[in-house]
Amino acid sequence: MKLLVAEDDAKLLKSLVHILECNFFTAEGVTNGTDALEYAQTNHYDGIILDIMMPGLDGLEVLRRLRSSGVSTPAMFLTARTEVYQRVEGLDAGADDYLAKPFAPAELIARVRAMLRRKDNFVPDLLQYGDLTLNRSTYEISCSESVQTLSAKEFQIIEILMEHHGAIITTDQLMSKVWGWDSDVDTSVVWVHISNLRKKINTIGASCEIRFVRNAGYLLEGLQ
Repeated sequence: MKLLVAEDDAKLLKSLVHILECNFFTAEGVTNGTDALEYAQTNHYDGIILDIMMPGLDGLEVLRRLRSSGVSTPAMFLTARTEVYQRVEGLDAGADDYLAKPFAPAELIARVRAMLRRKDNFVPDLLQYGDLTLNRSTYEISCSESVQTLSAKEFQIIEILMEHHGAIITTDQLMSKVWGWDSDVDTSVVWVHISNLRKKINTIGASCEIRFVRNAGYLLEGLQ
């Protein structure tokens, strides 16, 4: 799941991204409302976390413009504005939730998960392809009684491949979705994580494999 976080406090923004990534989300951060609006309009995100008081456009205006343009991505406000009328204003602007600062990281993650569960295209906690099962709650893959725990990046990669099984996913697409389009990480990191995933899939005895197609990318398919 990929989230956009808009927060003008650079230190807090870094902490928020870290908290989300430690909980198996992909997160991209911006520090002003203008960028938040531009990024969110791409519809590349599963959820949005917005501060209200930001330079450029405030969070309320960002969300109003998104909703008026038809962007229905779930969104929550994370803000120090805690009066009842302020919370009502945020919800009326189109927010799905409203969390006051300071906050407990555990509550933030719980609220983000709840927000994402309310999506129109909600996906179940278990994702299946053949005899391979991905548990989105425990971040494990399994086959029959065999289970392997995944790292955050492994989880995100296999989720993408399982959701698009049979289709070729390019290295650039994986880099963009898992590490972020502006990441300076070397693309060889994709191969490393794919290699680890192959070993784990083989260990649990699943009847599928991640195949590399030269000059194209990777796909998940059943064994012949």
